[in-house]
Amino acid sequence: MARLALLAYSLLFYLALPLVWLRLLWRARRQPAYVQHLGERHGFYPPLAARQRPLLWLHAVSVGETRAAAPLIDALLAAYPDHHLLLTHMTPTGRETGSELLATHPGRLQQAYLPYDLPDACGRFLDHFRPRVGLLMETELWPNLIDAARRRRVPMALINARLSARSLRGYQRLSRLIGPTLASLSAVAAQTKADGERLQHLGARQPSVSGNLKFDVTPPADKLQLGAQWRQAVGQRPVWLLASSREGEEALLLDALAAVGVADLLLVVVPRHPQRFAEVAALLAARKLAFRRRSSAQLPGSETRVWLGDSMGEMAAYYALADLALMGGTVLPFGGQNLIEAAACGCPLLLGPHSFNFAQASDDAVACGAARRIVDAGQAALVAGELFAQPEELLTMRAAATAFSQAHRGATARTMALIETLTEPRKGC
Repeated sequence: MARLALLAYSLLFYLALPLVWLRLLWRARRQPAYVQHLGERHGFYPPLAARQRPLLWLHAVSVGETRAAAPLIDALLAAYPDHHLLLTHMTPTGRETGSELLATHPGRLQQAYLPYDLPDACGRFLDHFRPRVGLLMETELWPNLIDAARRRRVPMALINARLSARSLRGYQRLSRLIGPTLASLSAVAAQTKADGERLQHLGARQPSVSGNLKFDVTPPADKLQLGAQWRQAVGQRPVWLLASSREGEEALLLDALAAVGVADLLLVVVPRHPQRFAEVAALLAARKLAFRRRSSAQLPGSETRVWLGDSMGEMAAYYALADLALMGGTVLPFGGQNLIEAAACGCPLLLGPHSFNFAQASDDAVACGAARRIVDAGQAALVAGELFAQPEELLTMRAAATAFSQAHRGATARTMALIETLTEPRKGC
């Protein structure tokens, strides 16, 4: 039955390929990088140079997963000094983020796109790179890829794994396909006990709980310094950040902005996806709000109402600048973005009702005083106004955020212990 489900899935994927290509071309209208390295998406890669070292493989689909994987990458290359590491992605922004790690590990890291989940493409990928172990970040469950690895006896682990109750309901409709896929994994390391229980309910065999790797990510010192420079330039103005905003959320917050009641408030808006930068700029222009763009290299002036953060890789700097942040993706039902990075920067948070992507971390942040819940953009504006009128409360939240981020560290070490059960490390001098 499982084999029939996999066959049906593969057939549907082949039939859907024209739509996949059209979607790729559509996305390339805003991000031309989507049509680069097209062969890799079908399992065709440039010839490898003569390679003496065995290969570890880590898949981090996009920006968030790649940043979260940085401490683990450092730990892997330190524990396996005679290995190379292959880092795969699915998006150009993920690949660009991963390329920043290449300079820190010269000669040890290589990058590629993971192919589409088709039997022949996955087979070509594995036969080309011949990884010793495969590590999939978060919820990257690709049935053909995992099946091809099983047949080639490549141990596969799902690490930093998370599965919301909402996603569980969706996966249960595909249980004949997903259940055997999870059961084929050599190990599963869940972020929380609840994630592990949901994954086990789907078919994972004895998942462990390792914690969230994002807690082990240290904000880059140069970005914190940049944020401090911005803060000095802005002066004493209260700064409210809409972090990693999603489509529709900017308009809701702008509609509610007057309710904050702070005359010299600077709103900083950082959209989650770079292809929306121009769209948000047009939204600000249509509302006749005085705004500047980060890409213009002009810092906000006294007349600037909104600063549009149209840059990549500077989120820590924006958090260092802000007195308070509203986490994007939580006002509308997108599931939220990475609140852990904000906490690590000591930035107090407002969280909307839709934080299911980071459910446990969100609840913990609220419980310890690092964050507050709001029901919509209107309430966010009212609460922000109250907090800006109580600077001592913002200082208390800032201290709680820092303590929260520090208290949950250690996932990298626990994940490394699991990986060592899959492949014995070769210690070097």
